[in-house]
Amino acid sequence: MNPIVFAMRRPLTVMVAVVAVVLLSGLALLRTPIDIFPNLNLPVIYVAQPYGGMDPAQMEGLLTNYYEYHFLYIGGIHHVESRNIQGMALMKLFFHPGTNMAQAMAETIGYVTRSRAFMPPGTVSPFITRFDAGSVPVGYLVLSSETKGVGEIQDQALFKVRPMFASLPGVSAPPPFGGSQRTVVVRVDPDRLRSYRMSPDEVMKALAAGNAISPSGNVRIGDEMPIVPVNSLARQVDDLKTIPIRPGASPTVYLRDVATVQDASDITTGYALVNGRRAVYILVTKRADASTLSVVNNVRAALPSMQAVLPDDIKVSFEFDQSPTVTNALKSLAVEGALGAALTGLMVLVFLRDLRSVIVVVLNIPFAVCGAVVALWLTGQTVNLMTLGGLALAIGILVDEATVEVENIHSKMDHSENIARAVRQGNLDTAVPRLLAMLCILAVFIPSFFMQGSAQALFVPLSLAVGFAMVSSYLLSSTFVPVLSVWLLEHRPGGTGRGTGESAFDRAREAYGRRLGTVVRLRWLVVPAYLALAVLITYGVGRRLGLEIFPRVDAGRFQLRLKAPAGTRIEKTEQVARAALDAVRDEAGEHGVEISVGYVGLIPSSYPINAIYQWTAGPEEALLRVALHERAGLDVEALKRRLREKLSVAYPDVHFSFEPADIVSDVMSFGSPTPVEVAVSGPSYPDVLAHAAKIRDELAKVPTLRDLQYAQTLSYPTVSVEIDRERAGLSGVSAEEVARSLVTATSSSRFVAPLYWPDPKTGIGYQVQVEIPVALMDSVKQVETIPVQRPGGPSLLLRDVADVRRGTMAGEYDRYNMKRIVSLTANVAGEDLGRVSGRVAEALSRAGTPPKGVTVDVRGQLAPMREMLTGLSIGLAASVVVILLLLTANFQSLRLAIVAVSTAPAVVCGVVLALWLTRTTINIESFMGAIMAIGVAVANAILLVTFAERNRLEGTADAARAAVLGAMGRLRPILMTSCAMTAGMVPLALGWGEGGEQTAPLGRAVIGGLVAATAATLLVLPSVFALAQGKAPRRSASVDPDDPESRYYDHAFNGSVPPPNNGDLREAAAIGAAAGGPDAGLGDGMNRS
Repeated sequence: MNPIVFAMRRPLTVMVAVVAVVLLSGLALLRTPIDIFPNLNLPVIYVAQPYGGMDPAQMEGLLTNYYEYHFLYIGGIHHVESRNIQGMALMKLFFHPGTNMAQAMAETIGYVTRSRAFMPPGTVSPFITRFDAGSVPVGYLVLSSETKGVGEIQDQALFKVRPMFASLPGVSAPPPFGGSQRTVVVRVDPDRLRSYRMSPDEVMKALAAGNAISPSGNVRIGDEMPIVPVNSLARQVDDLKTIPIRPGASPTVYLRDVATVQDASDITTGYALVNGRRAVYILVTKRADASTLSVVNNVRAALPSMQAVLPDDIKVSFEFDQSPTVTNALKSLAVEGALGAALTGLMVLVFLRDLRSVIVVVLNIPFAVCGAVVALWLTGQTVNLMTLGGLALAIGILVDEATVEVENIHSKMDHSENIARAVRQGNLDTAVPRLLAMLCILAVFIPSFFMQGSAQALFVPLSLAVGFAMVSSYLLSSTFVPVLSVWLLEHRPGGTGRGTGESAFDRAREAYGRRLGTVVRLRWLVVPAYLALAVLITYGVGRRLGLEIFPRVDAGRFQLRLKAPAGTRIEKTEQVARAALDAVRDEAGEHGVEISVGYVGLIPSSYPINAIYQWTAGPEEALLRVALHERAGLDVEALKRRLREKLSVAYPDVHFSFEPADIVSDVMSFGSPTPVEVAVSGPSYPDVLAHAAKIRDELAKVPTLRDLQYAQTLSYPTVSVEIDRERAGLSGVSAEEVARSLVTATSSSRFVAPLYWPDPKTGIGYQVQVEIPVALMDSVKQVETIPVQRPGGPSLLLRDVADVRRGTMAGEYDRYNMKRIVSLTANVAGEDLGRVSGRVAEALSRAGTPPKGVTVDVRGQLAPMREMLTGLSIGLAASVVVILLLLTANFQSLRLAIVAVSTAPAVVCGVVLALWLTRTTINIESFMGAIMAIGVAVANAILLVTFAERNRLEGTADAARAAVLGAMGRLRPILMTSCAMTAGMVPLALGWGEGGEQTAPLGRAVIGGLVAATAATLLVLPSVFALAQGKAPRRSASVDPDDPESRYYDHAFNGSVPPPNNGDLREAAAIGAAAGGPDAGLGDGMNRS
């Protein structure tokens, strides 16, 4: 049944359905996960492999190499990237889109198991996890204390807070940052070892023999079967002190004679700083499919329970909450929707001068949004910034359907006896044009489904939100609007106005018609001038616009990464980090900084998974995240400029660089810490280094690049120990014995000889490790005098069998598909990414041709920007083609389809001008706005073309006059819809609310394109129509012999009535009807359409 007929015959059914949709939308909002971004579904797997103490070259050659070799067997693998630093290797496995990630994960685990068969003894299993951009932290759980050290806080966080935290729904709980693992530490005095002629390795072997793990058995005594525990494993820490190192010797040497035993922590490799003070924090990360809002609410609700299990002097708090990003976006949608509806209603009131019509049009907006929310819920989408942005965009265009229909209802009041007849006729006349307009708007979003990677994951939800809202609006305008119009509108024959209001509009329309007639007579000049002007403006102004992937957002947060000279001790790096935080507070003002969280140094090898979330490459690095107070009103970019100048003067040998800090920028940077990255790779590392140095020199000449530096530490200080194997052999020691003594002295025995002690109070097992105190190993001489065990005799000193000297080595080896790479990273300041891309290309060209086998890749955001904008350009052209096909199918005429899309040049011209005037760049948002504007512009053009062609086919006017009559007849609806849609877009274009800066370019592009398209529709489109249809025949494209409008009409079969001489098909149809032909009374083909 026709929707209008169904609605008018069963009005209460329609109202019940609308109420049901509203109730369902409430249920959908309660059940739908509320997130910041949709699930990006990135096909990436991380493998984090620790091995404490191993240098970068050993990590690369002995561990990473075997992993990468086997990973290339995994089905669907695209490439493997790896980073190798001391004690840690982090590998990222990238897969082709569409890969079955469950299968890929299973294969990865299988090949990890196989690879470990080739690795050194003591290699522990790596952490393997699938990490999505949606898994970024949504906050920090901070533990601090005025009295306890970070080691104690770390233990409390790890074994009391983390179990409670991990059990919360949707939470992924990495280990705490800031402290080292609780450990029983045996600190050996090297002077006492030398006096007893012992080596650290001898102490380690004695400890292993005196603290051995032995399972308990049972004995059968009578009717009982008691357990037989043995204290071969020390029950108290002090019991370890009585372990003999040389039993039977005279005198016997015990562990207490050469070492201290303490319940302490592993060797410190890094510190966490909260507001400049040492603390411990746990990243609040969520699963990719979890709701950000739910996770944050659950964590906040659990804070009292967490505090209850902690000592009174340890406080727990939740900081850097990212959930306001989405909650504020929801509030912004409500505000923008209300403002858009109010402005839309004002435009309708101005043109129709009828408050009841305003109510009918405006009510269509919230109900259409409710329908879209239900559809998004049913299709498995989440409420996120992209779907909310789509709904905010849709609010501006939802008025089109209802506005066109209500205006036509008012026009039909002159020719109807009651309001119901006017409503039904008004709806029937606009049903097909409205459907076609909706399809044209939907068609422009088709290209988003052909994007790839993150761009597709981001923009498909936006497209679905707009599409569902448009479909809901069409259904409501075909059912709800007619019923409400019958109930609310007054039947006023003679138009909408009273007195002078209507006559004023009539006079304005007549004046417009006279001037338009003059323009149409000059169509041979007007149309070429229009096209030339559009090309000139698009090219002349467009080339001045900047290019970016996404609009820059000032979220009031930034992240500062500092790199002190390679090999700087963490204590010194910590001082620099504190000084940097002091500089931030000085520049931001007394109350400018809300909170700061930072990490100094390396991630401990005990917690390798933490390297996935936060990467630092050495003790010389620190990562500081700063949140500014909203009320401070600080410009983040200006603050960054001042900090660069101040910090570079205070610390000239320290590199400072800024990275994304808010969750929006973090996700939309696509994993790149800086916008510009140039990677040089090849089989010969010296050739790679040499060419990378040339590129660095050329990039340094680009004035708008900031923070230019190597991503890897290329020269890290070493104290190199060269074993003389001949001397060692003559002394009776092996290279293994030398190395074992050296490991204990410079690191610990944690990885080479794992020993354990269970705490009887808690039942938690801790490692026991032997080490020489860090403070005692403070010179090359101390290294030279490390005792080395000699079998069957007194120990030697290291210098007796090896040469010890200062040197350097690479501090990090990065690889791409098993080839070493050196990367250069830089930020951009004072220029858009598009122009910087050109300057980087010129710099690479000046650097010369790379050596044989060396390749240079531009990464960061430059490559994704080119890929996405190219895809969107193709999408823009494809949307025009799709619309052209739709219109051709509707009009049954390619000429009319081309006429309808002839406003597209004006749209592009208007978009370019709007972006230039508002100082907005060309980015994905503005590009989507341009595509959207084309769909909206064509929807308006359809109205004019439809009525102009109807006038021409009726034979009462030639093409020129028909174009003028069509424009005059559709002047009010076109102005109404354009003004209402523009007004509805104003809140979006102003960028109010959370995430507003992100979507504002979309609104600005739509407004610019719509304003220009409206002017072209009313002033130029009639001329294009007159040119295209001036000599077009008045006949149908039909090939049906039974259709009287077809040129193949079978007159003999249908009554032998010849067509009229003038070729008027309508006259032929009338003659055929009089003759009783089978097609009698079919009427106007355009009306049928």
